[in-house]
Amino acid sequence: MAKYKVNSPEDIKFFQDTTAYKKIYDKFKDLKISRGRIIHILGAPGTGKSTHIYEAIMKLDLNIYDVPFNLEYAHISSKDVYHRFFNTLKSDLSVRNDEELYLKASEYDAILFADKFHDSHLLHEDKVGFSLWMDCKKFKSLPFFLRLILVYIKHIKEFKKINLIFQTAWRIRLKGAKYDLFTDFGLLSKFFVGLMKILFEVVELSYSDIEIIKIVKERYPSADEYQIKLCRDKYGNRIRFILECIERRKINTRMD
Repeated sequence: MAKYKVNSPEDIKFFQDTTAYKKIYDKFKDLKISRGRIIHILGAPGTGKSTHIYEAIMKLDLNIYDVPFNLEYAHISSKDVYHRFFNTLKSDLSVRNDEELYLKASEYDAILFADKFHDSHLLHEDKVGFSLWMDCKKFKSLPFFLRLILVYIKHIKEFKKINLIFQTAWRIRLKGAKYDLFTDFGLLSKFFVGLMKILFEVVELSYSDIEIIKIVKERYPSADEYQIKLCRDKYGNRIRFILECIERRKINTRMD
């Protein structure tokens, strides 16, 4: 079922325009001429954040630096992750110090934190991505973010020359199940999304029933609309999971 997971532009085999995509496109279209922007694309895992981001990047021919993140194991401390993160950036961009790092970053239309950063363990079996590290460390990961906030405050002049794009979900594990802070907790989720919108530019990924039917039929033209709606009722806006659901139903139908 991993074939529905998009980790790079090359993974996009099917694409359907949506209202959410148009919002992302509109956010990205001025990145070549503007600087100092921080854009968050919000959506639970499986909603198609990567697909929409990479499609807009390709259509607009943006020069993007897709940030990598690779750890050997998940139990590393926040302090060590912080240092490894910046050392990786300097090595990957072939710069020697912080000054050169910010200068190099400003040459790109935007710096992207997407699957190569969050889910590198899905790309390389022997690596640990940021989402896996966070899942392991839980609240012990907070010092990493506090350090980044301090870096931003200290170098705010440099960041005014850099655009940042974040593929954003905040996974929380409760009683063995995973939830997304920005979508799965009703009014609490709305509060945190509202707070994000005050601080940053935000696009929330969601789809109408008609859009979901179009997306599924792009992949499975013979899919039954009633079955699509049943899968939508179960998985909400998680397009990847809806496609997996439809595929399972088609396989079960053939076996019957």
